[in-house]
Amino acid sequence: MVNKVDEQWITSVGIDLGTSTTKFIVSRLRLGRVSSTISLPRYQIVERHLLYASPIYSTPLINREEIDTEQVSRILQKEYEKAGLQMSDIKSGAVIITGETATKRNAQQIVHLLAERSGDFVVATAGADLEGVLAGKGSGAESRSKKIRGVIANIDIGGGTANIALFQRGKVIGTVTFHIGGRLISLDPRGEIHYVSPHLNRWLTEKGWKIEKGQLITYEELKEITVELAHTLLSYLKGGGKEEALAHLFVGQPLEKIPTIDEIIISGGVGQLMLEQAPSSLQEVAVHGDFGPLLAHSLKEVSLHYPFQVIPPEQTVRATVIGAGMQSTEISGSTVYINHSLLPIRNLPVLKLELDGSEMSAIDRIKQKIEGIMDTGARLFDPFSSPPFALALHGLTYCSYRSLQTLADELTFHYKKRFSESRLMVVITENDMAKALGQSLSIRCQGNPHVICIDQIRVEHGDYIDLGEPISDTMIPVVIKTLAF
Repeated sequence: MVNKVDEQWITSVGIDLGTSTTKFIVSRLRLGRVSSTISLPRYQIVERHLLYASPIYSTPLINREEIDTEQVSRILQKEYEKAGLQMSDIKSGAVIITGETATKRNAQQIVHLLAERSGDFVVATAGADLEGVLAGKGSGAESRSKKIRGVIANIDIGGGTANIALFQRGKVIGTVTFHIGGRLISLDPRGEIHYVSPHLNRWLTEKGWKIEKGQLITYEELKEITVELAHTLLSYLKGGGKEEALAHLFVGQPLEKIPTIDEIIISGGVGQLMLEQAPSSLQEVAVHGDFGPLLAHSLKEVSLHYPFQVIPPEQTVRATVIGAGMQSTEISGSTVYINHSLLPIRNLPVLKLELDGSEMSAIDRIKQKIEGIMDTGARLFDPFSSPPFALALHGLTYCSYRSLQTLADELTFHYKKRFSESRLMVVITENDMAKALGQSLSIRCQGNPHVICIDQIRVEHGDYIDLGEPISDTMIPVVIKTLAF
């Protein structure tokens, strides 16, 4: 039961700069103590409210290769003012640059600009896997998967990509992304082609179509293309889709194994268009200057021939930004060991060290495993960065005082040996031992490096984390950016 005395609210923002649209939301997250008064304090986010949602802006571009930085900045400033928000109010949130926008020439410049102008603790990242997961949280697919026995695929289709996240019992079990989106072909009401995405063009060529800028296309030809795209996408999710042309549509790697999918939810701009009247002419198709409306309704028609139940989304075009602003944060707490002056920390990769109780009583085994994980860290990450990674300790259900001291000895020795230039060591534990371990490490390190230990956070190899500024000196908002499964 939540103790009202111990609850707090924090403000979170979400910004989604997508291929075709840009959105901004503000939400409030209630942190509540979920442990009893005689236990160590344990906090979770127990309530989420959407406070403000911006209009949907067309993503400002200077040309097809470059985002209009100044215009993005003006939009952001205007929306902060309308929301009545100061940057110092923000404790968590995420800036997501998505789809084809992430490939623009100045995308990284935009990331840094948004991070600087969005508050003290806002994630700035771009990644199809993370985008798919956040969209699935914002659309309601994650919560739906907790209610049913089976697998739900959330297909978030925007202007440039279809980001798919698979959920089972509230957990992400896979992600895959395709170059399929509403703006991959742009045209005018006469049917004159203005643009074809190079990714889509390779698939079209393999399929026997030749579509070029300046060419006139008919409604029937365009319908044939969108129907085939819909079949390609859904056949893959059904477990088929072995055709060679499919390779041209993948962003990154395909799934290693496709589970049996019971339900699908379609969100994003194309999900929104599915709710509108189907276009019956080129004039109606090109109402937004692209083939998005026809793609949406072809997908709707074709899905009837597949063994998936189509579930309406809770959010469509704002699913990703709501997932970013309301669903991306977790809370560390109870026994953290932190140095306020070193926070926030962004984009820190995670290395995971598996330990168990039997190994903790065998000193040689502990030494061997810690030496091994530090060697791995030195191979994978820049040994001169500070810190090069966060080390996550997994599997320790109990740790005696003697074992804790051995752990601190070995972590200190091997970290200082391989990462002598690092000014900070970050350790993550799953249970309530971060303060004791952090103190033991700090005594040994004497500020070279400094030490941060956090607890109650579950992460995996391949994750990245952001650590925010402390709340009430005991809690840290943590954004886990799971990029690999």
